[in-house]
Amino acid sequence: QVQLVESGGRLVQAGGSLGLSCAASVRTFSTYAMGWFRQAPGKEREFVAGINWSGSRTYYADSMKGRFTISRDNAKNMVYLQMNSLKPEDTAVYYCAGKNRISMVVAVTSIDYDYWGQGTQVTVSS
Repeated sequence: QVQLVESGGRLVQAGGSLGLSCAASVRTFSTYAMGWFRQAPGKEREFVAGINWSGSRTYYADSMKGRFTISRDNAKNMVYLQMNSLKPEDTAVYYCAGKNRISMVVAVTSIDYDYWGQGTQVTVSS
């Protein structure tokens, strides 16, 4: 059983920065592709960023490019999302997701992932 636990969400002012963390309880974390998604009230869950098993490939949704950075530490079973230049429209619950897959392709849709965290709330005030 894979468990993903996000942390780091909080209230932040527009223009500010915030770092999210996701801890994975799985022995073979280094074989997992990981991603971050978010869901705002009344909206569908959307892809934010993804990273392949080794960390050699990353991919971002267009609106996050240049502002968000996904990274991972396989030795610590952690994946991170650094968010800069935050906007009120970034307000959402952010979810960490994982799939046991060794590939150079970064998964970008929710159906690609098998495991999900409970989410962490990020609120950006204007």
